Amino acid sequence: MPFCNVSSHQNGVDGGGANGIKIFYRTYGHGPIKVLLIIGLAGTHESWGPQITGLTGTEVPNDDESAAVEEDGGGDDNEGLRGIEVCAFDNRGMGRSSVPTKKSEYTTTIMAKDAISLLDHLGWRKAHVFGHSMGAMIACKLASMVPDRILSLALLNVTGGGFQCFPKLDQQTLSIAIRFLRAKTPEQRAAVDLDTHFTKEYLEEFVGPKTRRAILYQEYVKGISATGMQSSYGFDGQVNACWTHKMTRTEIELIRSPGFLISVIHGRYDIIAQIYYARKLAEKLHPFARMVDLHGGHLVSHERTEEVNQALVELIKASETNVSPHDWTNLSEKSSGWVRTRLSFSRTNSEGGSKPSFMLYTLEKLHLFLLYLFGLFVLVLEYARRALRSLKPVRVGATLT
Repeated sequence: MPFCNVSSHQNGVDGGGANGIKIFYRTYGHGPIKVLLIIGLAGTHESWGPQITGLTGTEVPNDDESAAVEEDGGGDDNEGLRGIEVCAFDNRGMGRSSVPTKKSEYTTTIMAKDAISLLDHLGWRKAHVFGHSMGAMIACKLASMVPDRILSLALLNVTGGGFQCFPKLDQQTLSIAIRFLRAKTPEQRAAVDLDTHFTKEYLEEFVGPKTRRAILYQEYVKGISATGMQSSYGFDGQVNACWTHKMTRTEIELIRSPGFLISVIHGRYDIIAQIYYARKLAEKLHPFARMVDLHGGHLVSHERTEEVNQALVELIKASETNVSPHDWTNLSEKSSGWVRTRLSFSRTNSEGGSKPSFMLYTLEKLHLFLLYLFGLFVLVLEYARRALRSLKPVRVGATLT
């Protein structure tokens, strides 16, 4: 099985929890175009299945002895591209990769260093880097740390971390959060994951005699049973990585400075990573970013596979043919940058002038405050659950008199 020993690629220095960490990975396809795929929280490399097949034309890993070597491999929609080789891996804390026990060993910076070590292990000097959710946060850190090694950047269902990781605040999301915390079996986890990943209309569509929900439920149970439920160390650590993630102005400028093209791809009905924050990040990356807004949920890469794969192929092609950023972006210049003019309601006075209102600003702050309260509620609920589990009934024996 292919593993990357992280510490051996960091000059013998523990780059933040690197000692003894092994990252499990798989490569697919063959060719000069290299693509690194970084998955999100609680996901394994297999979650990239539809994109691996779409980009390389195969789902058989290169380390499989039965894999046929096709040097000009590529998906059906990749006309005009040379062969593509893809690498997908399990982040630390999940799948077959190492599971550190300390939360401090899980940050997007540390996990980006894991990815850099993997690039070195593969001998890839440069690569197109695509990330989903937490993986997109890691991809941002990676791009800011080694911008000269990035050919293009795709950020799927991304947020800026911290409070932006809080899901949409409503009754449905609260119910899902509680079910997620209570899930102890593959069957329970599969049921809540479906509601988290996809839109309701997508799940209720019939594919033959069964709904897509019924079909995907069986697939999810099988997949979770095969990889095993994520350990509490891994889950808590990866949540910590999302919560502590933040991109500074300097890091954003480091991503923008080389001029590589970027796609921010998002499902507009994502209840976990809200599209508002993804669009804000895309605006900060103007003019190098293109916003791809799709009808889907958090796992838009599965719900809208064809559109996502097309967007990724277009990104690779544009990068390979040196398309200029101004021809690439679909964002207006006036909406870009860190100092973004806030939308506001305005009222017209008798002289025809307008007075800006702070209503939208106040609503935005109120929304963040509610998200904060929601986060506290979920944390308190989780700690209370663990405390109750740790309590054991005391057996009282007969008293000797």
